[in-house]
This record gives sequence, C-alpha cells and structure tokens, in this order.
Amino acid sequence: MKSAFLFPGQGAQYVGMGASLCASLPAAKDLFDRASAVLGYDLLDLCTQGPAERLNATDVSQPALYVASLAALESLKQADPTALEGVIATAGLSLGEYTALVFAGAMSFADGLAIVRERGRAMQAAALATPSTMVSALLLAPEVVEEVVRESGAAGRIWIANYLCPGNTVLSGDVAAIDLAEKLIEAKSGKPIRLAVAGAFHTELMKPADDQLAVALAKTEIRSPRVPVWSNVDAKSHSEPAEIRDLLVRQVLQPVRWEETMRNLLNEGVERFYEIGPGKVLAGLLKRINRKLDCRNVPA
Repeated sequence: MKSAFLFPGQGAQYVGMGASLCASLPAAKDLFDRASAVLGYDLLDLCTQGPAERLNATDVSQPALYVASLAALESLKQADPTALEGVIATAGLSLGEYTALVFAGAMSFADGLAIVRERGRAMQAAALATPSTMVSALLLAPEVVEEVVRESGAAGRIWIANYLCPGNTVLSGDVAAIDLAEKLIEAKSGKPIRLAVAGAFHTELMKPADDQLAVALAKTEIRSPRVPVWSNVDAKSHSEPAEIRDLLVRQVLQPVRWEETMRNLLNEGVERFYEIGPGKVLAGLLKRINRKLDCRNVPA
C-alpha cells in the first residue's frame, strides 16, 4: 500500500509530549539527550514539565517539535517496521518540512536541529520586532477570505499565510489588521480562531529571518532525499539539494499550500497517511478534504 509520512508544525506542541516515549524507548530518549547537549538546556524536561509559556515560545517550540516528531518516528520503526516499506512521499507543515527532510535522509539529525534552532531564533526575533499575529478563518470560501484580506488592509498589513483545507484558511499580519479581520470573518458568517503564535509567520513581516536562515543553510549539507519531499511553497516534490535549500528560505515568507499538497499526494496514488508527532491536526485537515482517507496517528 502506498503511503505518505506527514509531520506537524508549530502549534502542535503540548506539555507532556515525549514523556511516555522516552520512558519506554531508548532510541527516543537518545534523541532528546543529543538535542539537549546541543541546545544547552534539558529539552525533555521542558517538553514534559513545561512551563507552557516557555515551550510555546518560537525559539523553543520549533526544536521541541522537531525532536518529539523524530522520537515518534522511532516508535513507529519499532512497532511496525513494515510501515516504512510503502512510503512514496513525505511532507511537513511549515516546521515539519525539516522533520520530513531528516526522515528522507536529506539532512542529518544534528544538522536539522541546528537549522531548526536558528530558524526558531530568527523568527522569534522578527516577531518581537513587529507586533503581529495570526487567525484562522473557518467556514468561509476562498473568495470570501480574499474579501476579508482586502477589507482588513485598511487597518494594516495582512496576508493569507496557510491554505490548510476546505473552510480553513489562516491569515497573518499586523495586530490591528487581524483584529479587524476577526470582526469581518464573523460578519461574513465565518468563525475566527486566534492562534497562539508569536507573530505573522509566512509573510513579509518575517524578514530578515529568511536571510539569516539562508546563511545557515548555505553551510549545511543537504543530500538528495531517498523519498520525495513535498514543499510547502509550491506543493511539489523536490530532490535537488539546491532547490530544497532555496525553497526552505522562501518558505519563511510565503504561504503554506497544504491542501494543494495533500491533493497532489492523492493524485500520486497515496492510499494511507501517517501523522507522526504531537497532536492530530494534520489528520483533521485530511478529513476535511476526504473524510474516508486512511490516516494513522503516531503520537509523541
């Protein structure tokens, strides 16, 4: 059976993740130990004990999710090694794309961690430089969401940041513009959900994080992946290291085309999905595309 491995992005983290995995699986504990040595703090303790405010900070949540998802992958390898045999594609939501690249052999665990740490720091700094935030616009058609963006522009800068699934589009921008967008979403019979994030990810407000990431990526070895990795930027698979490097830089400022990616994977013949890591966000998005899809959760 053809399958795809999917890895979650920022927002899926929660206090307590990794605890049961590391208690029962030495390979998972080893990943957290290696990460702590690089990061300079006890990552497992922070993931399992919190506080939530620190875990949710962009510079911490990104490496935490990266390691927790790869620990979950280790549990799948042990519980069902045959699951890896049918994998024809992998993808990750925003940050999760790095986890996907490591699974596919395009980056080493250590290199991926170093890049994710730098990405988190750079995005946190960009967020602190400009008061900004994000909101999910639920239950609205794409053209109505575009109306909201145009009308909210009267209050500040605002963009579509994530095309997640039918009826779930995420807007990113200045706080005043997002405040207005929430009112407009409700007025147009939609439901706004403010996201617990530090800033307007996947927009121009993340500059100069993209430039800082480009410098770090230029020093990082990227190999051709053994499994096609699908990019958030163009919803296509890529195997050339130079292309992958360029797309990772562009991803910081450009919208995540998740729904299109999932539909393209279905067109490629994927019959089963595995969501590997904390939460069940990606399974929920898939069910909005087709509620009959086979999506299996591998928790962290």
